[in-house]
Amino acid sequence: MKAISSAVTVFALFFTAVLLGQDVQLTEKDSIVKSSWMVSLGINIVDDSGDEFGNLLDLRDGWNTVPFPSRVSIGRYFDSGIGLEAIGTYNRYNEGKIVDNMVIPEDIDYFGIDFRISYDLNQIVGQTGFFDPYVGIGAGYTDANNQGRGTYNAVVGFRTWFSDRVGLDFNSTGKWTMNTENSTNHIQHAVGVVYQFDVKKGLSLRGEEKLELFKEMEEEQKRVQDSIAAKEKADEESRLLAERLKREQEAAKLAEAERARKEAEERRRAAIENEIESLGNVYFALNSSYLTVNDKQLLDKLGQILNKYPELRIEVSAHTDSRGTEKYNQWLSERRADRTIAYMVSKGITQNRLQTEAFGEEKLINECTDTVICPEQKHAKNRRSEFKILSFGRAIDREAK
Repeated sequence: MKAISSAVTVFALFFTAVLLGQDVQLTEKDSIVKSSWMVSLGINIVDDSGDEFGNLLDLRDGWNTVPFPSRVSIGRYFDSGIGLEAIGTYNRYNEGKIVDNMVIPEDIDYFGIDFRISYDLNQIVGQTGFFDPYVGIGAGYTDANNQGRGTYNAVVGFRTWFSDRVGLDFNSTGKWTMNTENSTNHIQHAVGVVYQFDVKKGLSLRGEEKLELFKEMEEEQKRVQDSIAAKEKADEESRLLAERLKREQEAAKLAEAERARKEAEERRRAAIENEIESLGNVYFALNSSYLTVNDKQLLDKLGQILNKYPELRIEVSAHTDSRGTEKYNQWLSERRADRTIAYMVSKGITQNRLQTEAFGEEKLINECTDTVICPEQKHAKNRRSEFKILSFGRAIDREAK
């Protein structure tokens, strides 16, 4: 950790930042507590009803507390997020409460001393400056219901801070007995006031980044002070640096916007392609180039897509099966392409948006060649007109609007 040497240095660095045109300022949020000692005083609530994990909020019958401070702790907390704590608690099981699944006939004192290791979850989720969740594990000794036992402990809690030194601590601890024959598990809740001392503060990651920039600017200012000529040169360099940073920021924003635009364009193109692919193909009867009612309905849907995207251009490719001569099949595929295009034009689609290709039997989609005997349903799959997008034009832009 790198600390700020003095208030004068901070002021000088900030003044330098202003001269250099940088929007940089160290604030209270840039400073966090790195390590400290912490003491707390509060109350504890014990749930030793015997079903503490099944009925957590049984305040009337299961919770036990006393009307005065009954919990004290002291701990050392390090910048790694690890904390070592010692905790002492007193409580009283009140007459008429449920303890170990039985209603007790008299008050019974409760004593506990525990040691635990905790971890600050802000090390993972990031510093908030006011909300400080943590988890921990530990062990201790508890005398409860006139039964002494060692316990394994697990805790979850959080602290909320009113200042760098004063806050509130809320936590719940599960205590599992080491002596399973004569004692039971229980839960201990706690709330208390916490006070930090011997506080070592430091900069957050963002603050360190700002400080690095401050130091760079301070070095620049020292060079300025060498001479008037050096100062003018440094000012010019600083001005150019500010302009370059601004240009880089603007370029980064433009690059990000362009990337987002291209991704959106690709998504919209894929959506248009899916619309057309979902229509399927036009299929013809054997030796026929005439369109059926179903074919016309499909082409009507294609026309709707082309009207939706007025600058979209497509290719219609027509095919035949392998039966017949190559010359005949080439002629037949041209007829199929022409009839398909003619129908689209009759529905108001301009000719220049439609391109045709006739392949005859060149592009069979299965094994049904001249030398292979196939059933009619396989030959029928080759007698088709297919649709492929040639150009989106400004269809993407129109859709984006």
